[in-house]
Amino acid sequence: MSAVLNLPLAAHRKLALLGTGTVGTAFVQRYAALQDRGVTLPSFSWLANSRTARACEQTPADELAQANLAARGAVALQPWAEAEGLQRGDVVVDATASDDVANWHEQWLARGVHVVTANKLGQGAQLARAQAIADSGQQGDARYGDSATVGAGLPLLSSLRALVAGGDRIHRVEGVLSGSLAWLFHHYDGQRPFSAWVREAAEAGYTEPDPRVDLSGEDVRRKLLILARASGIALRAEQVQVASLVPEALAALPPAEALAQLSLLDAPLQQYWQQANDQGGCLRFVGGFDHDGASVGLRVLPRDHPLAGGAQTDNRVAIHSDRYHAQPLLIQGPGAGAEVTAAALLDDVLAIVRR
Repeated sequence: MSAVLNLPLAAHRKLALLGTGTVGTAFVQRYAALQDRGVTLPSFSWLANSRTARACEQTPADELAQANLAARGAVALQPWAEAEGLQRGDVVVDATASDDVANWHEQWLARGVHVVTANKLGQGAQLARAQAIADSGQQGDARYGDSATVGAGLPLLSSLRALVAGGDRIHRVEGVLSGSLAWLFHHYDGQRPFSAWVREAAEAGYTEPDPRVDLSGEDVRRKLLILARASGIALRAEQVQVASLVPEALAALPPAEALAQLSLLDAPLQQYWQQANDQGGCLRFVGGFDHDGASVGLRVLPRDHPLAGGAQTDNRVAIHSDRYHAQPLLIQGPGAGAEVTAAALLDDVLAIVRR
């Protein structure tokens, strides 16, 4: 067993992983698979969670297993705060959902450390933080890889940024942006309790660790903020009107109790489904923004509506702009799952090291 992290200074480029949960585990597995195929990757130097940090003296998979055995309830660590841990040219991968970690993105970039992230809180929370991250990346030579934050690597952010860079003006973006909620409403038929589908989605790794983050619309709010800011619209969180699916009684419970009380969702969702069925439509959880604001919530759509299509965890997004005025640009593909998210993270890592 290797020792707890003791980070040496290194002349070569290093890779550090923060977060050893579902996405972090998939990242380590994909890293090993790419190595086996002969893909050149930066040296996996260390990985950490909130309980421990480990230098990769053995294989990353072995160290990840040891990190996940660290005792719960231990004092939370901040290995990312140590200046000697990350140097100019290194790559840090944020596979957490931590606001504390997101607070470091700007400082890493300013120090010349590349940041690759699936954490939406860097650019999908306070506008000031998102602007500071953008400014730090522009002022130095460090890059910010964020394709995993929206659409699990689908070409959403890259398409919006390319359109804006080419002089196009984005008017409106709307879509099914939550892979977990897409999965739920593709499967929910009003027969099986909605809470049973939520538990199945959580077990499959489609939802956030606390499914209420998805069901509340907060996850979609964050994605809308990221997309809007990439479109040149300085949208603030308070400008996004969110219609949560979580009843107040369920929202008030601590996470452990909430998971046991998901049946509180069943009656209202049954009613929503019946209304949609009576209208000959289907339920989709849709988020959208324009230059006047943004909204997130459940909608009844005609079955032939552009956003009603797709399957499983598909995100389906319509981009309306000067160029795509008469007919929107549609982007569709899997928008949830640890494997596709990990692939997006490693794509960004490879894009950075091959630059």
